[in-house]
Parts: sequence; C-alpha cells; structure tokens
Amino acid sequence: MRLTRPALLLLLLTCVLLFFALGNHQLQGSTESRVAGIAMQMHVSDDWITPNLLNQPFLEKPPLSLWLDAGAIRVFGAELFAVRLASAFAGLFCVMLLYAMLRKLGRPTALAWTAAAMLATMGIFWGNARQVGEDSLLTLGVTMTLLAFYHANRQPGLARGSWLLFAFGIAIATLSKGVLGLALPGVVIFVFLLSESLIAKRFVLRNWLRPALLTLVGLIPLMIWLCLLYQRGGMQAVSELLLTNSVGRFSGSFVEAGHYEPFYYYLRKLPEAFLPWNLLTYLGLWHFRKQLRANPFLLFFSVWLVAQFVLLNLASSKRAVYMMSMAPAAAVIAAEYARVVLDWLYKKSAGSPVAKFLSDNHRPLAIALLSILVGAYLLAAHRAPLADKEESFQPLAARVMSLQASGKQVALLRPDERLGAVVFYSQQLQHTLDSTAQLQAFLSASPEHVALVEKPEIPGMALQVLEEISVGRHHFYFVSQATPPPQT
Repeated sequence: MRLTRPALLLLLLTCVLLFFALGNHQLQGSTESRVAGIAMQMHVSDDWITPNLLNQPFLEKPPLSLWLDAGAIRVFGAELFAVRLASAFAGLFCVMLLYAMLRKLGRPTALAWTAAAMLATMGIFWGNARQVGEDSLLTLGVTMTLLAFYHANRQPGLARGSWLLFAFGIAIATLSKGVLGLALPGVVIFVFLLSESLIAKRFVLRNWLRPALLTLVGLIPLMIWLCLLYQRGGMQAVSELLLTNSVGRFSGSFVEAGHYEPFYYYLRKLPEAFLPWNLLTYLGLWHFRKQLRANPFLLFFSVWLVAQFVLLNLASSKRAVYMMSMAPAAAVIAAEYARVVLDWLYKKSAGSPVAKFLSDNHRPLAIALLSILVGAYLLAAHRAPLADKEESFQPLAARVMSLQASGKQVALLRPDERLGAVVFYSQQLQHTLDSTAQLQAFLSASPEHVALVEKPEIPGMALQVLEEISVGRHHFYFVSQATPPPQT
C-alpha cells in the first residue's frame, strides 16, 4: 500500500486511538490476568511449546498471542504496555488492511477511508484491541483471510499474492483461536460460494478447490506446533486442545469453559454490538437486501455479517467479544449506507434547506463527529486507571510479593485463572497446591508458610486468617495454620 496522504492520516488516527495510554492501567479482568500470567510463565520457564498457567498446562487456545506477549516481555520487560502491544498492532494492521483492500477492490478513497475509520472507532474493536488477549489477532487473521479470498476470487487469473495473504490469514487465525479461527472465515466462504453458485445456476469447481487447498497451506504452522505439543504431552494434550476446548465449547460438553448463555444472547447484544455505527450497519443491511443478487461486493460483506452471527448463535459458549471478527464487515456496510444517505441528501437539497445544509457541510460535520469520538475514546483511555481499584489483581499480587520479600513462603491453593496476574507482577513461578492434603502438609511444615485460598473454612483444618483482599466480587484470604490453645 502506498502511503498517500489519506493512508498516512488513517495510520496516525489509528495509532493515536490504539496506543495512547496503553500501559497506564493495571491488568483488569480475568482474560488480561490469565493471558499475561501465561506469557510471563512462558518467558520465565523458557518453555515456548506448552502454555502453562500456574504450573498447569493451559491448552484452551494455540499460543500465537502468548508467543508475541512473551517476546514483548523479553524485549521491553514486565511492562503493562508490552503485553498489550500484540493486540494493538493487530488492530492497527486490521484497519490499514481494510483500507488497502477496499482500494484494491475499486472502492473510492473517501469510502475506503470512512470504512476503515469506522472500524477504528467501533467500540467493540477499540476496546479489545487495547487489551491483553487473542481476539484482536483472531480478527486480523479472519479479516486478512476473507478480504484476500474475495479479491483473489474476483481476479480472472491466479492471484498469487492474494492467495498467499489468504494462507497467512488462516495461519494467524488458527494459531490464535484454533478451530474457531478456521470456522469463522470458513462459514463465510462456504455461504458466499454457495450463494454465487445458486445465483449463477452453475458450479465452478476451481472456486471451491482454491480456498480449500490454500487453507491446508495456512494450517501448516498450526500442525507443526501440534506435532511439537504431541511430543511433549501425547495425544491427550492434542485432544484437549482440538476436541475438549474447541468442539466442546461449541457443543457445550466442555462445562469448565463457562460463558454459557441462552440462544438469544447475541440478539440481546445487537443494540450495542457495533456502536456508534449500529444504526448505519443495520439500516444498510436492510437497504441493500434487494441488491445482493446483482452486487457480489455487497453480498460478500452481508454474508460475512450474517453467516458469522448465525454460527456464533449455534455455539454454547457465548461472549460479546466473539463478535469482534464481524466488525470489519459492519464497518463496510455502514460506510456504504452512509454514501447512500449522502446521495439522497444531495437529491433532496434543492427543496429542503436542512438537506442542503447537511449535504453542503457533510465533510466538516463528519470531521467534527470523528473528533468527538476520538476525544471520547482518548478520555476513556486516560481514565482507565480508575477501574483498577475494583478490577485489578495488582494489590493482591503486591501482597504476595511483600510476604515473600519478608521471608514467608506463599502457596496458592487451587488458584483461579485470574491469579495468573501474580505470576506476571512477581515475574516468577508461584508455588501451587492441588489438594487439601497438600495444603495441610505445606502449612504444618513451618510457621513461616502462608497459603492463599478463596475459602477460609476447610473441613478438618484449623486455619488462621491473616488478611483478606477483595477484587470485585472475588475474595481471597491469606491463611496460616492456627496456633493451638495453650494447655492448662
């Protein structure tokens, strides 16, 4: 992509949105605490094959985001911005890729820029691109795959560059989220090709074979890692990743995964899913419905939205962040419909002073709206530390480190995944206990031993609560073995 003035402006805008005050707040919530903890343990243990969380293999997802986070820790140290860099850069690349591919597809510069800016200022995209986690990378992989597929599919010959980008996108998506990284672009490609075959009333085999074969190429990095994982943990480890955590989350058989919501969960999330561009997206879908047969471009992005939405509804495990991969398509539909509205205003301007004012001043009005949005996001980023008091596990980690510095040995009993934050902040592996018997043996070994538990009452054990620390709705207790009463 040539760095023209619009591209440079978009680059600057997105960098400000995604990198401003990126490290000004502590790890917040379970996902950031868990992922940062695994990345730190990977860095400390130097085990880059098997992700571990608090000394237990964590095989819910492939390790691409962990590799990047651990690499950033190795370069920049245990800085908060370091473990958020992968997500922020993935968001930046996603925005710039959308702009570049829309221009390649022949869309006007203004429309391509508008769609990319809408993506950068979409709440679900902005928020998750600034957090530790793998969802921003998944969105980049899915976006890269689908845009490259559509561009290659419209070319008369073999578009090697686009198909290479397609395979690279598959690699990123599957190394970020496993089977879901394959299913999200796969369902869109399948429905789009099926729709085109039905509209044209003919079946073109090569249109199906090319994405299938290039998908196999894109799966090579994941297969290499799975082979290395098999050497370490055997078939059980591979099965846990592919079947238990991926298929099990979809079917509901993996009960430990949580996030189980009713079938209407995503319907309930639609009013807020693509804010502040929801109305333009949904009106656009309705407005363009009769043009889909004759317009493959609109058909593709509509299928991108609808097919992924249906797929996510079928899964038992549901989270609002899973809708992030739909955001690029929502931005394109919103931008296309905004152009329709502007054309309508031009036509009405002859007889309507309001329409004339809006059409004549649409550019300064758009700049003003964008400025307000950017200002609101930057203010939200600046005020993010205010949530630390309720959501951060840093005070808990600081207390563990303080006890260890004073000569105490601290162990974590069946630790919640959120306590991965303790590993990140302490920059060292933590002693963990898996059973009550281990807890009893640990505490009775020395009066200097302290355990961190979530329930201070354990049957058969007399515990002394030394301190309680609450993080949101979660309560944690530092306990030692109770001193028996003196004999009389």
